[in-house]
Order: sequence, then structure tokens, then C-alpha cells
Amino acid sequence: MSKTPPPPERPQICLITPPDVAAEGVAQRIAALLDAVDVACLRYAPASADPDAVARGADIVREIAHARDVPVVIERHILLVPRHGLDGVHLTDGARSLRAARRDLGADAIVGAFCGTTRHEGISAAEAGADYVAFGPCGESALGDGRQVADDLFGWWSEMIEVPVIAEGALDPARVAALAPFTDFFAFGPEVWAAPDPLAALRALAAAIERG
Repeated sequence: MSKTPPPPERPQICLITPPDVAAEGVAQRIAALLDAVDVACLRYAPASADPDAVARGADIVREIAHARDVPVVIERHILLVPRHGLDGVHLTDGARSLRAARRDLGADAIVGAFCGTTRHEGISAAEAGADYVAFGPCGESALGDGRQVADDLFGWWSEMIEVPVIAEGALDPARVAALAPFTDFFAFGPEVWAAPDPLAALRALAAAIERG
């Protein structure tokens, strides 16, 4: 299958892995999506508390992604970045551990931060040296405390802050098209993997970026 990359001015896609990348068939499905759709980054989001399982998963996603020149960031597990040849870390606690992560990983690593729905937390992360800031959820979700990112946060950020911004969480094609003019990246995970056909779901979301 041939890739159809978006125009440079369009938001790019970060694909979030399923929780267990070692499960049967998951690695092949991730590879198929990377082969079919232009993805700028793969975020490894392990759910396991077993360090050995997380480490094995890191090797799996690194092999898949780097074979396709796609960088990999791992959620939270800073120490696994240099040990397993990953490209950076996605922090889930806003700006709290960002300076320490940058110190430990160096200037060349990708260090990003999820900042929930809070502009102030995003600004703090940007000032602490984040390579990107992520906000979410951007749609209605049963998870968390029910709060949702206001659309005007992305519009404000795109005008006032140079650090790239990611929109994520409970996205559908309509929300993607609405936010596409104001964000640099979309992160898609459950929206893709919970669908009966993950590739079709990712293609529909990618098409919505083009319409935005």
C-alpha cells in the first residue's frame, strides 16, 4: 500500500499504541497502519506494571517504527529511552517532571508533556523546555473528570505559543476537522484500535485532517 502524506501545513499524526503490543497480531497491525498512512510519531503507551513486559514492548515498537523512519516516544518510562534506543518520552504529569527528564535524556531527545485541559499547565511545560504540549480530551469522554478542552485553547495557543501542540482524546472525524486549522498534531489511539477496522478508522481521521 502506498502512503499519502498530508500537505506540510496540515497537522501530522501521532499514533498511540494499544496497551499490549506483544499480544497476538498487534505488532502486525501497527506495522500495517504505518505502511498505509503517513504517521509522524509512534507513542508507546504500555499498560503493564511488569518492567520486563514493558521493556519487551519497547523493543517491538522500536523495531517496527525505526524500520519506517518513524520516531518512538514512550509514556512515562524515562529510563527505557536510552536503554532501548527510543527517541524520547511522553510525560503524563504536565510540567512536573519535565526538567528532570530533559536533564536525564539530553537536548536531542524528544520530551513532550500531556497537560490535560489546563492552559496554565501547558504554558509551564513549554517554559520548562517541552518539545510539544498535548491537551485532551477534545471530545466527550467517560474517562477522567468529564472536562473537555475548549476549542479556543488551541486557537489561542497557535497564535501565542511557538511550541507545537497536540490535540488528543475522544476524537472523531467531525472534531478533527474542526480543530485541524489550530493544532500541529493529532494523537489517535483508542479511536483507532477500538474500531472494527483500525486501518479504515485511521484513514477516516486522516481524511478529516485534509478537510479541516
